[in-house]
Amino acid sequence: MTRILSRRRERGFTMVEMAVVAAMITILTAMAIPVARYALKRQDELELRYELRLLRNAIDKYKQYSDAGLIPLAGVDTEGFPKDLDSLVTGVDLIGQLNKKMKFLRKVPIDPMTKKAEWGLRSFQDEPDSFAWGGQNIYDVYTLSTGRAIDGTYYKDW
Repeated sequence: MTRILSRRRERGFTMVEMAVVAAMITILTAMAIPVARYALKRQDELELRYELRLLRNAIDKYKQYSDAGLIPLAGVDTEGFPKDLDSLVTGVDLIGQLNKKMKFLRKVPIDPMTKKAEWGLRSFQDEPDSFAWGGQNIYDVYTLSTGRAIDGTYYKDW
């Protein structure tokens, strides 16, 4: 009978063992959260760089087609750049080719920092570091986020 009682005591975990395991789990979780946040922020930054490159390449391609005389100028002050981002998506009719539309983007990408499809715009006539769009054309894009990157720079300066 004493053997049965002594075996019952040996089966479970003691409160000290449970407290040590709970403390270890808490410490590991506290260490993992900042690493996960850093990884998510890094992923958003990579996505922002990709989306900016995608938009800027589409604007440059539009300008190349315009300079080659394949796209009619949208206005006197456009300098061959697109009037808005939607024209990169809807496309433009090519000169000399009937029913031929050139599209430069499938859709306006979503800014990973603001989670919206809204971008800051600069026209060719604006200052390079201006954050006020003149409205003539789209020469450059930037994020509307006011946050800082991991390296300390502002996202809007990328």
